[in-house]
Amino acid sequence: MFQGPSSLALDAKGRLNMPARHREVLDALCQGQLTVTKHPDGCLVLFPRPVWLTVREKVAALPLSAAGWKRVFLGNAMDIEIDSASRVLIAPELREAVGLDKKVMLLGMGSHFEIWDAERYAAHEAKVMESERPEAIQDFNF
Repeated sequence: MFQGPSSLALDAKGRLNMPARHREVLDALCQGQLTVTKHPDGCLVLFPRPVWLTVREKVAALPLSAAGWKRVFLGNAMDIEIDSASRVLIAPELREAVGLDKKVMLLGMGSHFEIWDAERYAAHEAKVMESERPEAIQDFNF
């Protein structure tokens, strides 16, 4: 289970360092093999490969009416690996598509991660916090 934010910086080649707290789990779960693709909210989503394989099957089974979304998810999916320096390379096409520059946020989202441009994420979170809570969490309490 991945959780929590990590403020990271992309290097000049578009690589980011995976936080130490996630490395051991990722090594055990998928030997550092990951898949990254676009997310409809304007970020990237990063899956351990075994999790991606399950998601990929669900996406592939979508009806023809969802063909555009299948292209977004499957057509942009790229298999990547954590290198010996604990970095992952994000392809220029994906970085450009979601506006990743230097400062990024890596969010642990349970079974996967989201990768956001830091400023874009701050604006997104502010908008969510200002909006009315959806019915599904109206009675949610800690």
